[in-house]
Amino acid sequence: MPLVSIIALCYNHARFLEAALDSILAQTYPHLEVVLVDDASTDGSADILRRYAAQNPGWQLLLLPENQNNCRAFNRGLALSRGEFIIDFATDDVLLPERITQQVAAFAQAGPRCGMVYTDAELLDESGRFVRHYYRRDARGNLHPRPASGLVFADVLARYFISTPTMLMRRATLEALGGYDETLSYEDFDFWVRASRDWEFQFLDTITTCKRLHPSSMSQRAYRRHDPYLASTIQVCRKALALCRTPEERAALVVRVRWELRQALRHRSRPEARELYQLLSELDAVSPLDWVAFKVLG
Repeated sequence: MPLVSIIALCYNHARFLEAALDSILAQTYPHLEVVLVDDASTDGSADILRRYAAQNPGWQLLLLPENQNNCRAFNRGLALSRGEFIIDFATDDVLLPERITQQVAAFAQAGPRCGMVYTDAELLDESGRFVRHYYRRDARGNLHPRPASGLVFADVLARYFISTPTMLMRRATLEALGGYDETLSYEDFDFWVRASRDWEFQFLDTITTCKRLHPSSMSQRAYRRHDPYLASTIQVCRKALALCRTPEERAALVVRVRWELRQALRHRSRPEARELYQLLSELDAVSPLDWVAFKVLG
């Protein structure tokens, strides 16, 4: 039975933290390792983490003296772990009890070239009330379109479709990438691009995680002016360009870059818009509409 490491990352999650940590204790999968990482919280989170670590002697606790950002904090936790599979667990979310059991079984079916298994999620508001599922379904519960599995490099270039909090990653995949890129302000898009170049992803059609939506979460800050999110996205798009091997993959990247350009123009992020327009030019993909939008708003 493979060891699964949960890297539980906390930054000012005190009001959500007990529910998150209790969801680890409720897992039906028995072979777990837990690494608690507090990224210099200022809200009393460290005291809660100390209490849970004392009550669960096998859990490791890392209290960072200064805020490191998510990518660097995760890598610090990863270095302390030993599991064959890894969960990057934000402690404002909740794991459903069967999550790890289901995903480890999916890895066994998918085979050794599978680098990541992901699933559907429930989205909750700050009070824990259900908002919606991550994926849209028809009246019969069918997904349209069904999230991609297999070699999905072009898919992850063209659109966002993976529910990040649900990912179970193979350690060998993370190690092949050198962990998360610590120069970035967020991790998931970069992981998807670099990992999917050589590893398969597998979608498991079940709900394993409750993702909390609140104003301080990273996903809610995306594309605001002066936020480093878009600058990191541009870095990843440039990595993706270097990894593209076929015209179809370049076409998928064009879709991504054009969408990001629209977001930059919409939010008046002019330096980032200029970089994205330049990247479209390098892809020989500037359309008349791109040119007009850039000249008017950029």
